[in-house]
Amino acid sequence: MSRRQLGRPAAAANLGDDDTDCTILHVDMDAFYASVELIDRPDLHGRAVIVGGGERGVVLSATYEARALGVHSAMPMSRARRVAPDALVITPHHERYAEVSAQVMDIFASISPLVEPLSLDEAFLDIAGARRRLGAPTRIAELIRTRVHDEARITCSVGVAHTKFIAKLASTAIKPDGLLVVPRDATLDFLHPLPVSALWGVGDRTEERLIALGLRTVGDIAQTPVDTLTRALGAASGERLFDLAWGRDDRRVVPDSPEKSIGNEETFARDIDDPVLIGAELLRLAEKVAARARARGLAGRTVAIKIRFADFTTITRSRTLTTATDIGHEIHAVAQDLYAALGLQRVRIRLVGVRLEGLVPAGDRIDQLSLLPDAEVDPADWRAAETAADGLRARFGPAAPRPARLLPPHGQSDRPGGRHGSPDGHDHRDGASREG
Repeated sequence: MSRRQLGRPAAAANLGDDDTDCTILHVDMDAFYASVELIDRPDLHGRAVIVGGGERGVVLSATYEARALGVHSAMPMSRARRVAPDALVITPHHERYAEVSAQVMDIFASISPLVEPLSLDEAFLDIAGARRRLGAPTRIAELIRTRVHDEARITCSVGVAHTKFIAKLASTAIKPDGLLVVPRDATLDFLHPLPVSALWGVGDRTEERLIALGLRTVGDIAQTPVDTLTRALGAASGERLFDLAWGRDDRRVVPDSPEKSIGNEETFARDIDDPVLIGAELLRLAEKVAARARARGLAGRTVAIKIRFADFTTITRSRTLTTATDIGHEIHAVAQDLYAALGLQRVRIRLVGVRLEGLVPAGDRIDQLSLLPDAEVDPADWRAAETAADGLRARFGPAAPRPARLLPPHGQSDRPGGRHGSPDGHDHRDGASREG
């Protein structure tokens, strides 16, 4: 991928290069999933490429050539195909993304012990302690960019500032493949011309409220009395936006932030109402969630399911167990009970999901005879079998082995309704990626 600097927003220009107090870095991979795909397919460089699949899934990533045509992450695939009919669509390879992410995170860890990953493809670094060893913040940022490019074979954008908020805005402003330093004294010059949507916590509805008040830029918010903001948005939101508009953000980089949950969900290519197929899908998702938990050395006390109906109505249900688990058999049993308790009779379903919450280190898991009163197999035996399966899948691929219930009839697809899998975008460090 090219190292050249592309066009920059006006807000990124003429800020100076004084990085004296700029010890916070935000490093964000460029179009991460798509970039990883191009590592193995260099012939696709320069082409419009979309990572996703099916007509009812969403775009997980797109090259900048595809973005120039109007494609963006989270766009429905059906729309992306209309916007860019000649783009090449690639099925995602999540194991490969995790592999490259681990490589990138190792690079960060070699720079500073204070690394706060936000997802597979971005992290904050506090490099104050690395300055004596590696030099000024700008030099460290360039070192990171070079190493990511040379070792991981992808590009990243780096924002350098004195706070997390400004560093993140800077990396966004300088994408792709760029570096932007925002000196402390230039913070407001950089921040105030930006649209109100640049502030954390400003979604579509909040943006509409702010624009209704005549507030279109961050500078407009900064010049608005905080009482006016709190009346319009509520005390907490108004005060927070006022502080951010003045560049105030006292949050520190927190290394190894604990994961809050691990989950997977599937959107079917067509709505289904067959409880057998739905049950099999819950089993497949439970197995996948459990394998990911074991890979991270975690277990969870709460099992949750997510159901989205044909009319896009979405519900969730959860149950907290007496002890944490990382066993797919147990997670599925709870997920199946939660689904059965809904009493759905031939109700067409668009999406199902399984999530493990209340995560703790797996060493804190207390084995007992069973979490399930009717179980005939000791949980330790289930876990041993599933752990053995983890090793076989790592060696021979995801299709081997798996529960017999998930094996398709001869000659048929094992994907009910031709499903399109993707990690949801709300997990914390669980395989999700906010593409940029």
